[in-house]
Amino acid sequence: MNKERLSSLDAFRGYTVAAMIMVNFPGSEASVFFTLKHTIWNGLSFTDQVAPYFLFIIGVSIHLAYWGRSSGEKPALYRKIIFRALKIYAIGMFLNAMPAFNMNELRWTGTLHRIALVFLICAFLELNSGWKGQLGLLMVLLLGYWMAMTLIPTPGLGHVALEPGQNLAAWVDSKYLPGKMWQGTWDPEGILTTIPTVATCILGMLVGRLIRTEMPLKDRLLYLFSTGVGLAIMGYFLGLAFPVNENLWTSSFVLVTGGFACLIFGVFSFLIDVLKRDNWAQPGIIFGKNAIAAYVLGDLLSLIFFRMPVGGSTLNQLAVQFMSRIGFPTPLASWFYALFFVAIVFIPCSILYRKKIFIKV
Repeated sequence: MNKERLSSLDAFRGYTVAAMIMVNFPGSEASVFFTLKHTIWNGLSFTDQVAPYFLFIIGVSIHLAYWGRSSGEKPALYRKIIFRALKIYAIGMFLNAMPAFNMNELRWTGTLHRIALVFLICAFLELNSGWKGQLGLLMVLLLGYWMAMTLIPTPGLGHVALEPGQNLAAWVDSKYLPGKMWQGTWDPEGILTTIPTVATCILGMLVGRLIRTEMPLKDRLLYLFSTGVGLAIMGYFLGLAFPVNENLWTSSFVLVTGGFACLIFGVFSFLIDVLKRDNWAQPGIIFGKNAIAAYVLGDLLSLIFFRMPVGGSTLNQLAVQFMSRIGFPTPLASWFYALFFVAIVFIPCSILYRKKIFIKV
């Protein structure tokens, strides 16, 4: 794997993290452009695509990091994988708990929690299976989840439902998920919905295998683009029976976002690896080299830029009010502040990059 290829992956990862920070921290929660919000239920916005892209990228990275390892290396790798997953999960718990650290209101799920679990499962899978086994498992997960969600009646309800708080995933979480649920009666990052997120990561692992092959780069990109289009089309038609839905992480959602991820990764690779036009990629590479650190920095710095009292208000409220007074539409002002906050997070990441400090969780 050449250096340029890794740079294209870093750029994709970094811009995905930047997008994650941007959509997580709008200047005003009440005034956000439609596509910069999660869809209420069925559908697909820009924001809905950020998390699956990151899990897809993790899958690519897992394959590149662990393929071809000998049996003698595996015990040490198992320990490192478990320890890394525990660290990521612990960081997620810390971010959930701050700033009040009220254990009675603690949520045990979240973005980093899901990343930790999916990484753990898929890294072990990469060390103990080939592409045929991974492809088979991918199909079993997608078909099995689809059948479970659309054929098994929700206990206590008496019939199949895919509505908020009434579906099988919500029932499982109400019975077995500890702590506070994000939406009271259901959680978008609960127990059952973690199953198809593993499928998203497996897609990334299979793409990682594709880009590692010895075939000419242009042929690899052709396969990548073709795969992306095919997955997106399959996801669209499956969505007619099992709607595209991030909260349930439906099988159609896996296919559509997986297809789009292939296409975007292909564009990054074409621009960086084929055309050698990579100046635009540098900010993404800087974020991508310290992706988890950037995500954590966003949460920590938000305590200053979104929560710290300033003259009876907060910095984000003051900034949005000022821009609105001088003529900016409130959603645009909210978005500009979100971009400003991404730039603030970029500063320490840039310093780390220049000093060649890469924080490995």
